[in-house]
Amino acid sequence: MAEKETIISPSLLSCDFSRLANELKALEEAGLKWAHLDVMDGNFVPNITFGPPVIKSMRKECNLFFDCHLMIEQPERYITDFANAGADLICIHAESTNHLERTVAAIVEAGAKPAIALNPATPLESIKYLIPQLYMVLIMSVNPGFGGQKYIPFCTDKVRDLKAMITEQGADTLIQLDGGVTIDNCRELVEAGADVLVSGSAFFNFPPYAKRHKLFLERCAGK
Repeated sequence: MAEKETIISPSLLSCDFSRLANELKALEEAGLKWAHLDVMDGNFVPNITFGPPVIKSMRKECNLFFDCHLMIEQPERYITDFANAGADLICIHAESTNHLERTVAAIVEAGAKPAIALNPATPLESIKYLIPQLYMVLIMSVNPGFGGQKYIPFCTDKVRDLKAMITEQGADTLIQLDGGVTIDNCRELVEAGADVLVSGSAFFNFPPYAKRHKLFLERCAGK
């Protein structure tokens, strides 16, 4: 069986915000399918980025799959807003809400694909029973809130354990890894079980994007 191609989801946190529409079009032209949208509220994480109005504006500029990562407190308050703005996938943190299953159900009801993110030290057991309901699980391999951090090594084992948990349940849930992903470690992460890799500065700081995307895919495939 042919190896499934890894999905690269560039984190717009590292793009040139003064040229956001151009950046989105450049990603599409370079053959990217996904874009990772980091939404931060200054409470769950110390940084602040953007919300539904900006995403709605971005949606008009491209057909990329919007992989929307909510690093916000009580995300259940805004699920409909993000879905209506154009988020294709809405990822909430397990640590950010008291009613995780209810919020996952709300994402589905709003018409988006549901995902849950886990901080590095959050155990996989916290989402064990939700895996069959999830399109994707995001393993944070840095502490969330800022770009450019170094990869936390134990997260590779966490990906392996999650992959085993998904396989055991007979689910087809994707595994995404976010934080410190580079062309030097991406193959190891894919071998551990990652399907989707988020890359910020290690992607956007190395144009042209088509060449960088190709290099990531080649490294992921062991070439």
